Amino acid sequence: MKYQRELVVLRKENLNPACFLLELKSTDSLCEILPGQFVNILVKDVAERLLRRPISIHDVDYNANTISVVVQKIGLATEKLSLINESDKLDVVFPLGNSFPTEEKRPLLVGGGVGTAPLYYLAKTYYNKGIKPAVLIGARTKDQLFLIDKYKTVADVFISTEDGSVGEKGLVTANSVMNESFSAILTCGPTPMMKAVANMAQERQISCFVSLENRMACGIGACLCCVTETKSEGNVCVCTKGAVFRANEIKW
Repeated sequence: MKYQRELVVLRKENLNPACFLLELKSTDSLCEILPGQFVNILVKDVAERLLRRPISIHDVDYNANTISVVVQKIGLATEKLSLINESDKLDVVFPLGNSFPTEEKRPLLVGGGVGTAPLYYLAKTYYNKGIKPAVLIGARTKDQLFLIDKYKTVADVFISTEDGSVGEKGLVTANSVMNESFSAILTCGPTPMMKAVANMAQERQISCFVSLENRMACGIGACLCCVTETKSEGNVCVCTKGAVFRANEIKW
């Protein structure tokens, strides 16, 4: 079930020069929201963005009826969204897409850049089931990292930075935690990173699930902006068939 609601900006927090967090409150009780799903936000008065802006869900608090999202400023719509104030209202459609699996016994969650954002709600879901997952976060430099202490409350956190400013130096695929044994790898981030992680998982015969970041405008499969090619179904809309796929189903 999808809902279109006006949500109130309860809190806004700048995380780094490029990313900010919005905590959005619903006046009605929230429906079930699964890790890996996303929202579509209407950004008004942006001529270049007639359709909504898809943002992955970072966290959900059912007691407070809030949804948190992390937004990266990458265009006119997200730049305008960064100017929003607390107590303002946003027109939001949610929840959209499918979800990550949450029944793995020892999952490794791998995030790169803003793709790290949805992994918190996923990690928290596992933690609440009695499983403390490993979370591997990759960034070019420490200045691009955000909310690390928050992730540490629900997961064992490992970090790779390309310049070595925090954690191990290099790409996530070179991090030493990759040498450990896991039941599955769940990843979200830049396509080259996810492809490399998927290849490593395939070599080790580990299940791998990827959350694709194709441009998703409508969220219902009508605009065909987000089509990707799969091995079993041909071309599919990421917003309706995904955004989470088994890595070995994608024609990279």
